[in-house]
Amino acid sequence: MKRNMANADRIIRFIIAAVVAYLYFSGTLTGTLGIVLLVVAAIFLLTSFISFCPLYAIFGISTCKVKN
Repeated sequence: MKRNMANADRIIRFIIAAVVAYLYFSGTLTGTLGIVLLVVAAIFLLTSFISFCPLYAIFGISTCKVKN
């Protein structure tokens, strides 16, 4: 897996995952929507740690700067 996420993208995903997790565990997000958003947050967290997004790879997107 080649890295395709820049640091800013990783930080944004981490913050979104943390906010969703906080809202879920504080009881603000409940039910099916809460579970779905928690799963998406877990995926965001995982992709931010490994610096690779499978959807970026499928669509040919890379937010990393190219080294010449």
